[in-house]
Amino acid sequence: MPRTTQRDLVAEYFAGFRTSDHERILATLTDDVEWVIHGHRTTRGRAEFDGEIENPAFTGSPRLDVERVIEDGPVVAVTGEGRGVSVAHGPFRFAFNDLFTFRDGLIARVDSYVVPLPRA
Repeated sequence: MPRTTQRDLVAEYFAGFRTSDHERILATLTDDVEWVIHGHRTTRGRAEFDGEIENPAFTGSPRLDVERVIEDGPVVAVTGEGRGVSVAHGPFRFAFNDLFTFRDGLIARVDSYVVPLPRA
């Protein structure tokens, strides 16, 4: 059986978000995971993280297009663009940069930087 790499787990994480598959996402995370969405909020632990997978302020699953993946030791950096639908404001676009920090083969911390983009 092939060894699961950090990049594989990050790809699995994004695949889970694209389909709002909670179990798929949570399987990539440590129990004490921390998700820092810089400038917005921080979640701690799998239960809080789970609550953000389908945030009630948004509808449907996001479209996430990964552009670059860079790995350095226990950190995988991902850049890309996404689309979503806000309950209050409708469709929106954004650029993102996520830094995944690993511990014991799972994602222990996610640092997310999100920048709104003009509608295309």
